[in-house]
Amino acid sequence: MAQLAGRYDGFLLDQWGVLHDGAVAHDGAVACLEALRAAGKRVIILSNSGRGGSENEAILASMGFQRGLYDVVVSAGDDARDALLKRDEPAYRDLGLRCLPLTRPGEEHLAGGLGLALVETPEQADFLFTLSIDAERQSVSGWRPLLERALRLGLPMICANPDRQRVHPGGRLLEAPGAVALAYERMGGTVHYHGKPEARIYRTCLQRLGLPPGRLLAIGDSLEHDVAGAARAGVDCLFIAGGIHRDELSWNEGNQAFQRSCNALFARNTDAPQYCLPTFAWEPGGGTKSSSIGSFGSATP
Repeated sequence: MAQLAGRYDGFLLDQWGVLHDGAVAHDGAVACLEALRAAGKRVIILSNSGRGGSENEAILASMGFQRGLYDVVVSAGDDARDALLKRDEPAYRDLGLRCLPLTRPGEEHLAGGLGLALVETPEQADFLFTLSIDAERQSVSGWRPLLERALRLGLPMICANPDRQRVHPGGRLLEAPGAVALAYERMGGTVHYHGKPEARIYRTCLQRLGLPPGRLLAIGDSLEHDVAGAARAGVDCLFIAGGIHRDELSWNEGNQAFQRSCNALFARNTDAPQYCLPTFAWEPGGGTKSSSIGSFGSATP
């Protein structure tokens, strides 16, 4: 990151897979944010979390990311709640107020404060609101009977966390709320997504920072969300290879093999990042086996 920081004024920084694994901060991540802030950089934590900004701030603080290390958290959950409050977009104007939230047990409050009537069955609902999932106890397959009932009723779904996988402590990948939304979509249901890679949340970030897209760098570990979203918004992207795509890459055969495996991964996707690093670290060796930076697309190192 020390090689890249001087090229940009603002940074859109992912959470899971980049800063932490959901339990502890990744090696070098706190120090890297401290260095960015010391250099006078603006930082937005841009997260596909269904939680609100204040809850995400508390999670970050518990892992050592103090409030002064970033300007604001912009979450997919808050983006969805804002759309439901304003109801100035076609999908929301006639949506109704009876909401069936799909969340972890005890997180129904994520759908609160919006003037909605929270219900317990599809037959009582006007729409589904997908916010979170406890992948140890809940699953797409477990929710399928409920989704089938909702589909028969023609209920739309609002997805406030489009991530389909998340990195579990220890590196294991678990189902995330976006997997529920994808299943419903494949069944024939209508889904309205919020968060990365949708344009709405990037417009919010640009307004918050007051910077042109060319002065921003997005940093994330998902090709489908971070890289694709940045490309659509006209923002350069740094791909962190040690996140959800880690097992698709070569790590033990030298830097050239690592970069070749990254290029092969990017070639299988529509959008490629401008840069790639193994982890989010300020200097080489900050928690990573590799000391090189890869440059992709039209950017030069």
